[in-house]
Amino acid sequence: MIYLDNAATTPVCPQAIHACVEAMNAGFANPSSLHAPGREAAAKLSSCRADVASVLGCAPEELFFTSGGTEGDNFSIRAAVEHGRRRGKHIITTAIEHAAVLEPIKALARQGYEVTYLRPNRAGYVSVEDLKAALRADTVLVSMMLVNNELGTLQPVSEAVKAVKAYDQDILFHTDAVQALLKVPFSPAALGVDLLTVSGHKVRAPKGIGAQYVRRGLRLSPLLLGGGQEGGWRPGTEPTAQIAAFAAALHAWQPEWAEQIRAVKDHALTVLSEVSGLQIISAGDAPHICAVSLPGYPAEMLLRSLSDQGVCVSSGSACHRGKPSHVFASLGLPKNTLMGMLRISFGPENTCEDAEVLRDALIKITGERVSRS
Repeated sequence: MIYLDNAATTPVCPQAIHACVEAMNAGFANPSSLHAPGREAAAKLSSCRADVASVLGCAPEELFFTSGGTEGDNFSIRAAVEHGRRRGKHIITTAIEHAAVLEPIKALARQGYEVTYLRPNRAGYVSVEDLKAALRADTVLVSMMLVNNELGTLQPVSEAVKAVKAYDQDILFHTDAVQALLKVPFSPAALGVDLLTVSGHKVRAPKGIGAQYVRRGLRLSPLLLGGGQEGGWRPGTEPTAQIAAFAAALHAWQPEWAEQIRAVKDHALTVLSEVSGLQIISAGDAPHICAVSLPGYPAEMLLRSLSDQGVCVSSGSACHRGKPSHVFASLGLPKNTLMGMLRISFGPENTCEDAEVLRDALIKITGERVSRS
């Protein structure tokens, strides 16, 4: 099997599996318990928090663990608007955010919030100038993702934060950095954001674990109430095995992998040009994601045929479940181009030979190769 759907999820690395099993066996105690095994679990939890925080480039006390990107995005949006409820009811986001951002914002719109959606240009980038024009006295939140999960485009978050804070320091800024983690260099402080969300299963950790950055000094209300774990941000007994696995996966990542992945993607974009009719929609700034189209070929048919040939890609975010992608639709592409969209996403296990297998599989489907003079 050739797996080229790493933006949807990644295989769990051996180091994460080992850390998870060890925590479930020897470190199974509740970290809130005061007996010796509980204190040992608490110490391990503290160590893992410091490990994850060091990779993110923030202080351990600015980070709490979540179940993943969806929970982190929901927390950020709900907590931010609650924080600004006396200031106003205006939210700015982009038309190409993940559903984990767009859906809670839509729910807030039904409750009376006004929402401005920044639309991307044809290349998939939102404009800081458009953001500046959208800012209002009653704006309470801006949410802009760092790397788009379907196009691989790097959005101008740092510049956007500067524009927002120059307008009003009290407007909170959230970024979904799920697809950026370990792929592009960043830190919350360098970006200037107030809230930042990441997820473990995109970086070879198990599903069901993520982390949320909350800028030091920012006082927000938790979404849940309970025993006060995670500094009161996220009550509930901590999933220590998944947290240990997350920390292990982050530290197992090799610095050279990002460029290795980029080289494979670049090779893929080169060899895919040999497929008759194929269009490159986004080469992606991030090293691991690109988007292409075979106009006139239904994406569902392409996915099934590729899968039958042992090649796994997607037609967009896994959360769409076969529905048309709002991200691709926002680019204003022709309908026949939209129906043939494919997202290809790479990981450290992929090779240039994998890209050539994908090319050959698509040529088999189309029955035609570009002729070279």
